[in-house]
Amino acid sequence: MTVIVLSGPIGAGKSSLTGILADHLKTKPFYESVDNNPVLPLFYQDPKKYAFLLQIFFLNTRFHSIKKALVDDNNVLDRSIYEDSLFFHMNADIGRATPIEVRTYDELLESMMLELQKMPKKHPDLLVHIKVSYPTMIKRIQKRGRSFEQLDYDPTLEDYYKRLLRYYEPWYEHYNYSPKMQIDGDKLDFMSSEDDKQEVLRLIDEKLKEMGKLPADWQPQA
Repeated sequence: MTVIVLSGPIGAGKSSLTGILADHLKTKPFYESVDNNPVLPLFYQDPKKYAFLLQIFFLNTRFHSIKKALVDDNNVLDRSIYEDSLFFHMNADIGRATPIEVRTYDELLESMMLELQKMPKKHPDLLVHIKVSYPTMIKRIQKRGRSFEQLDYDPTLEDYYKRLLRYYEPWYEHYNYSPKMQIDGDKLDFMSSEDDKQEVLRLIDEKLKEMGKLPADWQPQA
């Protein structure tokens, strides 16, 4: 029984890989609600006004998702509470949150992380991080077509997206809640290429076998 969490910037392909992995391992996928998120469009309209509200919304939903996932103990999450702080502190660094909001957010996150330590299963088994370059990120954002994410909707998003990629590098380096691995999302287009998809699954299977989470002779069910 294995809990896998995915991470990566906007447009990396987390939701797609979540579905692929869940089907491959016959586990349950947990998807972050974006299309039904009432705050996200407001954030893109006025980031400074709604950054704190958006991250509190996300923090709440991710907390409930990770708690349920750790209880179920056999699933894949397309984003988790473990990278939530990255987004909020990046927004705070560019002036979209007040010191009081930062302190409130940090205290709430700390309380939630302490609550997770009381769970029978305290952390996921594996983090799979999808690393992509800026051109790949933009290509995939354009392909999925959410209007408020597009550069022609707001040209300042270019700086936001590039900054986000820079923040992910130290975040992944310091992540220590579970074993981790990185997928090259530029090289392996698992959403469009069957060969690349199978290679990604092979890499993840190898990691899980190395960790003892899959038998050495395990093969996916037809």
